[in-house]
Amino acid sequence: MKTLIVVRHAKSSWANIGERDFDRNLNDRGKEDAPIMAEKLLHSKIKVDAFVSSPAKRARKTAKAFIEAFGKTKKEIILSDGLYNASSAIFYETVNALNDEYDAVAVFGHNPGITDFVNTLCNTHIDEMPTCSMFAVQIPITSWKNFKEAEKEFLFFKFPKES
Repeated sequence: MKTLIVVRHAKSSWANIGERDFDRNLNDRGKEDAPIMAEKLLHSKIKVDAFVSSPAKRARKTAKAFIEAFGKTKKEIILSDGLYNASSAIFYETVNALNDEYDAVAVFGHNPGITDFVNTLCNTHIDEMPTCSMFAVQIPITSWKNFKEAEKEFLFFKFPKES
């Protein structure tokens, strides 16, 4: 059995107008939301084995908040260049390439691809993954190579502003 948690990066800063998109940091709300959502994932009792992130600064910083909540160091974040502004197809390729030793993986990425991807996973529809939201599915497989074709069971959709 495998579990995939898809996480959109926390709210980013637009304070530096000339800054490259790739280099944008989290704004104050993003810096508050990321640890809160990490705690929510920690309390879900899912033992996350790997944290895979886009190399963009805002995604890395979000992943850092999550990995620290799980008592690990930022050096353990697996950066995947393809996740920066990835399409749904790239998300599938990334999951397909995961090490089978990992039973639960959190993947951090960006819109619009992340919303497109989660909307292909099961019979749910989300208009847009809000910043720092999490969408989780469980899959009855032993190898991530079988992820795309396998039936996925919806576990949860959580976001910072939910009641």
